[in-house]
This record gives sequence, C-alpha cells and structure tokens, in this order.
Amino acid sequence: MASRLIFVGLLLALLGGSSVLAVEPSERLADPALEARARSLSKELRCLVCQNQSIDDSNADLAHDLRVLLRQRLIAGDSAKQVLDYVAARYGMFVLLDPPFAPVTWLLWLVPPMLVLGGGGLLLLRARRRRFDQTVPNLTREESARAALMLGDRR
Repeated sequence: MASRLIFVGLLLALLGGSSVLAVEPSERLADPALEARARSLSKELRCLVCQNQSIDDSNADLAHDLRVLLRQRLIAGDSAKQVLDYVAARYGMFVLLDPPFAPVTWLLWLVPPMLVLGGGGLLLLRARRRRFDQTVPNLTREESARAALMLGDRR
C-alpha cells in the first residue's frame, strides 16, 4: 500500500508540477507588457544546445544569450515578426520551434507524411503479394479422398 502511495505521489509530482523556467531575474524587463511579449517569443525559439526545449525553458548559455538578444530587439522597437526573422536569419530556420512552410523547410514538412504513405503503400503491396502467394494448389485424387475422409465428407 505504501509503495502505491509513493508511486502516485511521484506520478503527480511529475505530471502536475510546474516547469522550472530558466529566465533569470537579471534578464527580465521592467515593463510587464514588454516582458510578456519577450516570454511569448522565447517560447517560439528552440535552444540550439538542448534542441527539444525552448529558450524560455533552457539553462544553456546560448539560450541565455538568445533571451538577452530577443529582449534587446524588443526594446529597440522590433515587432514579434521582426525579432523572429532576425534570429532565424542569424541562426537558421532550425531555431524556430514551428518553422514556416517555405522552400527551405519543405523537406522538414513533407518527409514525415511521405514516409507514412510510402510505408503504408509497401505494407499494402506486401499484403497483396502474400495473399496471391498463398493460393492452395490443386489436390490429387488421393489427397482429395484423404481430405474427404478427414472432414467426414463421404460422397
């Protein structure tokens, strides 16, 4: 019983716990509206060190540098699109967590569906071949008589 309670407690802690954000107090902007914009934008940028985290969640030095750069651009008066375009031009489209559907990213967007469709097509083709390969050959008279005896079919 105690082990179940410990397991449930750990599960709730993992699922229900708030994520620790990496934004340091020294990075935060004095203007709450500008800070909210910065936090929103930092959730759209990938940490190039961690790769599966946004810069808002990452403690990596590069993520810190990107958060500072993002806030500098916002203070300079850039719009959200201008900030994202600037960072993408500097670090590549990979830095965007949700890259646009553009010629540069077509491979990224089209390969997964092509793999699924291609894999499904190969499975269907294999299933069809297997069905045709498993045709029952014609039985000889002796085999037919024996099968009839086994099945209890006496004609």
